[in-house]
Amino acid sequence: MAGSCFCKTGDMRMKNFLISALVLSLLIACGAPEQSKINESKIKSYSWSLVTTWPKNYPGLGMAPERFSALVEEMSQGQLKVKVYGAGELVPAMGVFDAVSSGSVEMGHGGAYYWKGKVPAAQFFAGVPFGFTADEINAWVYRGGGLELWEELYKPFNMKPLPGGNTGTQMFGWFNKEINSLDDIKGLKMRFPGFGGEVFKRAGGVPVNIPGGELYTAMQTGTIDAVEWVGPYNDLAFGFQQVAKYYYYPGWHEPGSMLEFTINIEAWDSLPSHLQSIVSTAAKAVNQDLLNEYNASNNRALQDLIKNHNVQLRELPKDVINEFRSISEEILETSAANDPAVNKVYQSFKKFMAEVKSFNAIAGDAFIEARTNSDTDS
Repeated sequence: MAGSCFCKTGDMRMKNFLISALVLSLLIACGAPEQSKINESKIKSYSWSLVTTWPKNYPGLGMAPERFSALVEEMSQGQLKVKVYGAGELVPAMGVFDAVSSGSVEMGHGGAYYWKGKVPAAQFFAGVPFGFTADEINAWVYRGGGLELWEELYKPFNMKPLPGGNTGTQMFGWFNKEINSLDDIKGLKMRFPGFGGEVFKRAGGVPVNIPGGELYTAMQTGTIDAVEWVGPYNDLAFGFQQVAKYYYYPGWHEPGSMLEFTINIEAWDSLPSHLQSIVSTAAKAVNQDLLNEYNASNNRALQDLIKNHNVQLRELPKDVINEFRSISEEILETSAANDPAVNKVYQSFKKFMAEVKSFNAIAGDAFIEARTNSDTDS
């Protein structure tokens, strides 16, 4: 009897073992394809092309996508490589939007206001006259709902946007005559994109949209009479001090100009999640790093222009700035009234602007005023 019970117990254990083994083998078999898919996504390599609106390796603007490329390759351990092409190397500067949208290339880097003819509301994600500073637009885009609106705008064009840098507050531009009133603007041909160009036009000027790499020649040959570009760091590199005499500030039209990375949606969706995270993280790092570069470089370049190139620095008259502000407000309101997409973004822009201005009045603005007065007193 004892031997019989022992045999039955042994048989039961063997049976349980065999059942467990069968279940385990089935679980492994069912999970194998998924595990294989995960492993494959970690092994598969990707090679992307990124086209820009800037000259290859141009200081600041042109080097931002290069740093992005290096970061992505390093963080992905070579699984994703992004080859950067300057303006004209693969597509023309103003062909970046269409190239990314069509899938001819996977990524682009430029300024959203270049595409105002295709997406008027995109201008809010570049530079708006008397609008956000660099810190403020970063806060709106990342934390105030701006990025979601931007994604919504670009989705019909098969693109995903990401912030791609910021120049900080720019200069107004280069002129060969003094600007004492709006009468001095009338008939003046000036490189001037985005909402700022519309303000300039309403004030009597003639805005022209020309790629950065062509601006020096355009000034030299008289194709344009004045040029708005970025600030001392970039303007010195282009040599505008050789073709213009007066350098005006402030850059009321671009107080904190954000740049953009654009990504073809099919290309984005083809990436495993860990590579998508790497792309987003690298873009965020470059977005801040570029602003750091301009803040560190602009004053040194400005002093060089004044001391070594005899550039005459001029401040725009207050009444001219006030006129530009008044015209700007009219244009933004009219644009919003005539375009539902513009209005949707504009309402978010206005709401966030009111919030940050309210706090900055007792924080950042008050501190800058106190610091300036302290410098004056000493």
